[in-house]
Amino acid sequence: MPVVTVQMWKGRTTDQKRELAKAITDAMVEHANAKPDGLHVIFQEYELQDWARAGVLGVDRKDEKP
Repeated sequence: MPVVTVQMWKGRTTDQKRELAKAITDAMVEHANAKPDGLHVIFQEYELQDWARAGVLGVDRKDEKP
């Protein structure tokens, strides 16, 4: 039972996550010999104020927005 966890800022649509789940599943089947029926893709989404890089919260960064 492979599990792929995707951590990202909130803001993607359901359609974007649907397409990403399909692409990840296809890649795991092709490159990791995973069985699609047993593969789980979990999306963990975070608010900008809950994520920091280089000591700066995402909400305060000027160079990155979802």
